[in-house]
Amino acid sequence: MAGPLSHLRVLDLSRVLAGPWSGQLLADLGAEVIKVERPGEGDDTRGWGPPFLKDKDGKDTAESAYYLSTNRGKRSVTIDFTQPEGQELVRRLAAKSDIVLENFKLGGLAKYGLDYAGLKAVKPDIIYCSITGFGQDGPYAQRAGYDFLIQGMGGLMSLTGEPGGQPMKVGVALTDIFTGMYASTAVLAALAHRDRTGVGQHIDLSLLDVQVAVLANQATNYLVGGKVPNRLGNAHPNIVPYQAFATKDGHIILAVGNDGQFRRFTQVAGRPELGTDPLFAANVDRVRNRAQLVPILEELIAQRPSARWIDELEQAGVPCGPINTLDQVFADPQVRHRGMAVNMAHPQAGEVTLVANPIKMSETPVAYDRAPPSLGADSSEVLTTLLGLDTDELGRLGAKGII
Repeated sequence: MAGPLSHLRVLDLSRVLAGPWSGQLLADLGAEVIKVERPGEGDDTRGWGPPFLKDKDGKDTAESAYYLSTNRGKRSVTIDFTQPEGQELVRRLAAKSDIVLENFKLGGLAKYGLDYAGLKAVKPDIIYCSITGFGQDGPYAQRAGYDFLIQGMGGLMSLTGEPGGQPMKVGVALTDIFTGMYASTAVLAALAHRDRTGVGQHIDLSLLDVQVAVLANQATNYLVGGKVPNRLGNAHPNIVPYQAFATKDGHIILAVGNDGQFRRFTQVAGRPELGTDPLFAANVDRVRNRAQLVPILEELIAQRPSARWIDELEQAGVPCGPINTLDQVFADPQVRHRGMAVNMAHPQAGEVTLVANPIKMSETPVAYDRAPPSLGADSSEVLTTLLGLDTDELGRLGAKGII
């Protein structure tokens, strides 16, 4: 069954994570995504390993796990667009596309005539999405932006880590991933606008803007309350108890979301009086009296093993859970039932296991029919089918290093 975006073609000029993440999502939903890469080198992340995918003989391929995580469903075409003939190929591909994704530094594509203005000239209704560290304007616009840097500048690291400890980044490149998600949403909104008006547009996405936006309640806590939030480790600024606790044999997460759940927790813990104590009965009081309550809970929770806590609290309707390592995550019966690891045929490895798309659609489910491509694997097919190049022309461009 064709995906919901099977009528769309995406020209993906982006590299690394934020842009490719958006391209992969659009591909998962059925769009044809053509990934343009540098001849001989390709996307930087191809070499970001180990680990690398093993071929059928157990030897490393040229595809890192990092690259594989964000390029499913695409076709790879190698074009050197620093050369005029390469630029013309990209323009011709853009003329047959609906969407362009790029994450070059500000002005990086203008010198090749591949910026929004240049491609709008050949495709007036193009949706052109630019992802940069700091946006298309402003005092930082010329700076390069990287996820780690942006997590720091955008405030996330000031909220992550133990109280009084070193600021910490999140364990995955969350700003890049969120930016890729925002890019996909923006592209689909721009397409809806184009469907009604026939007018394309330029989308300007900044990693810093996105990082500030996804500070969510913490940002609003500051804007409304006027107080700069501090690092709370695994605790929550607005809900108590909502954090990790040490048990007799490990750790659990206790995620009490309302006063009724807190009262049920105190029953299971054998301290029902805490649930009616004026200092702790309401969440607003628990937040204010966090310093008194949390040590009491720490002592209580340390007396029983994790499995017992989880079993008894789940039966009582109190949200809780383990802190799983990734082997435990992919062995979890719910994760397995939901199919969050997917096996795909791969030309070199035979098969590759990837993380599935979490979107479940009743009429147009995600189809996993194209593994992340080897560098340039689809150059001949795409350039022949879409642009009408013949064998002689492909050979001439290949000899000049343009493809």
